[in-house]
Amino acid sequence: MLFNSFEFILVFLPVVFAVYFLLNSMRLTVAARAWLVFASFFFYAWWDVAYLPILLGSVLFNFAFGSALSTGSRSDTDTGRRRAVLVLGVAANLSILGYFKYYNFFVENIDRVFPFGLELHNLILPLGISFFTFQQITYLVDSYYGKTREYDFLNYALFVSFFPQLIAGPIVHHSEMMPQFARLRNKVIHYDNVAKGMLIFSIGLAKKVLIADNLSEYVHVCFDVADTLVFDQAWAASLAYTLQLYYDFSGYSDMAIGAGLLFNIRIPVNFYSPHKALNIREFWRRWHITLGRFLMDYIYIPLGGSRSGTGRTYFNLLATFFIAGLWHGAGWLFIIWGTMHGAALVAHRVWEGFGLKMPRVLAWALTFVFVSTMLVVFRATTPEDALMVLRGMAGLNGFETDFYFIKLTNWQERFMAVAFLLLFARNSVQIKERLRPTWAMCLLTMILMGAALMGMSTVSEFLYFNF
Repeated sequence: MLFNSFEFILVFLPVVFAVYFLLNSMRLTVAARAWLVFASFFFYAWWDVAYLPILLGSVLFNFAFGSALSTGSRSDTDTGRRRAVLVLGVAANLSILGYFKYYNFFVENIDRVFPFGLELHNLILPLGISFFTFQQITYLVDSYYGKTREYDFLNYALFVSFFPQLIAGPIVHHSEMMPQFARLRNKVIHYDNVAKGMLIFSIGLAKKVLIADNLSEYVHVCFDVADTLVFDQAWAASLAYTLQLYYDFSGYSDMAIGAGLLFNIRIPVNFYSPHKALNIREFWRRWHITLGRFLMDYIYIPLGGSRSGTGRTYFNLLATFFIAGLWHGAGWLFIIWGTMHGAALVAHRVWEGFGLKMPRVLAWALTFVFVSTMLVVFRATTPEDALMVLRGMAGLNGFETDFYFIKLTNWQERFMAVAFLLLFARNSVQIKERLRPTWAMCLLTMILMGAALMGMSTVSEFLYFNF
């Protein structure tokens, strides 16, 4: 089920909300949690019930392993046993993810070098598998280090499956989510949270439906005729996709935060005006924040972080972002995209090491241009298409065209200009922090929701569902 669907907005969300708080008002708190778990699995199964057993099996497996990691003493023998359990648990999670997401990619590449005639499998990536797999890996690691303990299966199932963040994040920790469900004050309706939640959800829906979806057709056309793009068209295509991806994914995150607030659950911030960043390091502190946190805590730091000398620090950054690229998809273009971001972070550290600075406007422009250029690699379906667009951006395809259907109309130019300028407005998190329920806020919510609902002539998936 999609957030930007009539079924979710007009039926699923109101029913789940009403029943949850009704059960809590009757002091049936266990039944209320069970209802949320059932609703969340139903939400997941709406996409394709055939993949529900994968999610259920993953929850059962990781709960069992997490329970094993949470018990026992700190003796050398028991520590060895727990370490073996952790390694086995993480390996099993990565194996399942690897099979569905990377099996065909690795088989194709192995067969190019060693023509064994290996068979490709007809695999469809289960929705959200990257997100709920990483989330459960964090749980296993946190259990091993004693940062969290969970012996109630219903609580654990709710932690993994809570529908606002189930299929595209944010990637959350058990310790930041489950205490919220346990608080008595969160089991009753808080109309302040409802008002804020509805506005943030409406902002996210408007980002998706009114901006991202309206840019998607132009982006598709441009990348379909990549070899014909001249200078201004190629840059327009790059900018359009940069805007589309940001408004699509940050819109989803806003809707997740808004839906969570309806249930008095504060989901972590995942975007904080990333395109205001003045350097690539700041960009990654603002973009997909919970993934960056995961990469830092569970890959970069275990590799040694910045504790083992300059050369090793650079290697750790490159390795971490190589993995980040691979996480986004089974393809060399994703790997190149991630590795280039790792290289940019290394370059930024070198620049800082020399104590060099540049004007803020130039620093912003350099960061924005780099991010947008690399998104061409991220978006392209083949290396040839990426090179064609990049050639166009460099002016190597010329500066004039007869292809009228990929020229921006005056309306499209104004629309993209407004979408670009909105990048520098207050983000949804800043808006939420300043909000006080008023009639004006209610009116704004109604206008945004109404405009978005009228714009939902077709239902489109969120871009990050593919990753």
